Amino acid sequence: MDIKFVTVILPLMLPELLTYSVPESLKNGLKPGMRVEVGVRNKLYSAIVYETLETLDLPYKTKPIISVIDHNPIITEKQLQFWMWIARYYCCTPGEVMKVALPSGLKLESETKVLLNGDPSEIDTFNLSDEEYLIVEAITVQHQLTISQIQDILNKKSIYPIIRGLIDQGIIAIMEELKEKYKPKSITFLTLNEPYRSNPEKLTEVFDKIAKSEKQTRLLLAFVQLSKNKTFSIPASDIYTLSGGNSSIARAMAKKDIFTIEKKTISRIKSDVADGGPTIPPLSPMQITALEEIKGHFQADKPVLIHGITGSGKTRVYTELINETMQSGKQTLYLLPEIALTTHMVERLKNELGQDILVYHSRLSNHERVEIWNAILLGAKVVIGARSSLFLPFTNLGLIIVDEEHDPSYKQFDPNPRYNARDAAIYLANRNHAKIILGSATPSMESYVNATTEKYGLVEMTERHGTSVLPEMQIVDLREAYKDQSFKGIFSPTLLSAIEEALAQKEQVILFQNRRGYAPILECQLCGWTAECINCDVKLTKHKAFNELRCHYCGSRSKLPEMCPACGNTHLSEAGMGTEKIEESLAAIFPEARIARMDYDTAKTKTALESIMVDFELRKIDILVGTQMITKGLDFDNISLVGVLNADSLLKYPDLRSNERAFQLLTQVAGRAGRRQKQGKVIIQTFSPGHPIIVETTQSLYGRFFKRESGERHMFRYPPYYRMIQLEFLHKNAEVVAKASAEFARLTKKQLGERVLGPAVPSVARIRGYYINTITVKMEKNNLLTAKIKDLLLSTSDTIKKIEPFKNVRINIDVDPY
Repeated sequence: MDIKFVTVILPLMLPELLTYSVPESLKNGLKPGMRVEVGVRNKLYSAIVYETLETLDLPYKTKPIISVIDHNPIITEKQLQFWMWIARYYCCTPGEVMKVALPSGLKLESETKVLLNGDPSEIDTFNLSDEEYLIVEAITVQHQLTISQIQDILNKKSIYPIIRGLIDQGIIAIMEELKEKYKPKSITFLTLNEPYRSNPEKLTEVFDKIAKSEKQTRLLLAFVQLSKNKTFSIPASDIYTLSGGNSSIARAMAKKDIFTIEKKTISRIKSDVADGGPTIPPLSPMQITALEEIKGHFQADKPVLIHGITGSGKTRVYTELINETMQSGKQTLYLLPEIALTTHMVERLKNELGQDILVYHSRLSNHERVEIWNAILLGAKVVIGARSSLFLPFTNLGLIIVDEEHDPSYKQFDPNPRYNARDAAIYLANRNHAKIILGSATPSMESYVNATTEKYGLVEMTERHGTSVLPEMQIVDLREAYKDQSFKGIFSPTLLSAIEEALAQKEQVILFQNRRGYAPILECQLCGWTAECINCDVKLTKHKAFNELRCHYCGSRSKLPEMCPACGNTHLSEAGMGTEKIEESLAAIFPEARIARMDYDTAKTKTALESIMVDFELRKIDILVGTQMITKGLDFDNISLVGVLNADSLLKYPDLRSNERAFQLLTQVAGRAGRRQKQGKVIIQTFSPGHPIIVETTQSLYGRFFKRESGERHMFRYPPYYRMIQLEFLHKNAEVVAKASAEFARLTKKQLGERVLGPAVPSVARIRGYYINTITVKMEKNNLLTAKIKDLLLSTSDTIKKIEPFKNVRINIDVDPY
């Protein structure tokens, strides 16, 4: 094929792919999925080749590509097709998909560089300021400098006026150069030379040779000690640590031909296979039946929904299928909603499969992500990860498992693409002819409807695995507790008694409150002032540990006020309770107990999160207080009590899915209790003990919940029986955003009529300084109709942007918003 043109995907929000010509010298070996260097508006970008073409009729002259960056494609053609489907389905651009899909270590950035414009000897430095002279001198020595280097030299951030002045004088010029972000990790090794390596007895000659140097002798002894397992190439840092030596000593020994010093590229991916090989427990009769049913549905080429109660042994079924997939030489993608679960799951799979398991999520370093990307390209068999793992370049994908498929964490809300990983995984599996399993104790309405209408295969696992039994469920009516004044705001006497009993038995407790911080509201009882965010229409949350007020929407922070800024009252009161306050109260009531907290504040980093999980598993924590992070997949055998402190907060959220989310959260957190031989206990504190969700949760009535919720969804034309698209309009002027959304609604209602609802002001009307209006489009489930409506929304969005007052209004299109 004589390649003359390529269409490329750029990390820019461009509605169409750009086309470039290919110089004769760059044609050989050019394939889709490779990176090429291209220019756009005087900047350089790395772009992904989407298509190579022999001929093309364009109304404009194409620019040539500048260089080919890769020797082989870094993205498979199936992945490219997946990117394009994501862009079409979720109403965004391929460039926005590229930004999310590709690890930043594989993206090249245009880094501005400054160099002298001519011969340094001809530059007149007499009239230069001190700062200008420093820059010129530095460039003369180093030939070129980046903007950040100049900022360091001058020790100031604002340097553009100085740069501009030097450019205007013709002294310096700007050069754009692509910067590779990813660098392989390399380590210095000391390798023992021959003949000592093959004949260890000759080492006595070496010791004689270096006998006068105590430091060299210690270094050689350290090497010998570390090479007991017949490894004669050892990381220099390990030898230096053991011997107290350094690189200068090693270089002296290299001159004596004892060692060779060399740098080797190594993987950043941890590879700790369990000792003693795999230990797979036998399948129970229920698990054997479930596997047979799954394979029957696989033969019919259907996705499979496993509806298995908490503790029913779904993970053991998954490991059996992963093992079979590996034996067939294919790859497995195991999706989890939270990275909090990955450590626990990786250890379990390593123990049961005896294989290297790769982990991919947002808290890995850029370098680690690149290395996992490359490992998948080379055929690595099993990867566990969060939703972004869908974009990895699988070459032979055989199985996808979406665990806890109901979880809202699978949905990306911002930025584009606003995709749902569960739904995208269905398409990815189909595209790769792979099998897919969705698993949950509380399936989403969408998945369960698909299963009951036989679009998906349905496998039910209704019993807990082994000898474990479902926990005892107990409801505490807070209305009664308040009446007899036995309730003091957080813990009912029933819950306190149960905690005390569990601690006496050396058992562990989990307490769930889906609100972090100390107190959600800080207010003045005299004048009515409340602490509110200056950027968002929300109350600020008190964080006592940091002595701050924080906004959980925009992240802004301010010091706790000593008095009311409105009236000067020094006695400000707190309303509500967060996990921090609960932790403090527990410490006062149970001073001997070891208490920890798992929420966004305490588990921001991968290390902090893993530390809490490990401590809890090793029983170094007696009581764990947490937000919804603790509801997802924790499987420890010593949890005898789970307490839900305020179930009502889950039931009053203004959201079409509030009932569904509340049922799922309560059921999932209850499932953490008593997962081994002893029956656990779950205590739910509520002011609404008769609420349908509370009753259905405590009696494990998923069927009743599904039937009742289905009736309401049908009645109000909501998903999963109708499709939804939500449009969000944002602008810093409330009047502008209101007029723009009203005009959008007027234009679309001409063609869509009552399918268009709004515009409306959401419950939080301003976030990060932007006022928000929303429009909701509800439509029948018809693929052709949906595609036409998406096209209409995109074209109307372009029309609105061309109207002068509305050109800066941001319009976000969210397909399947919940």
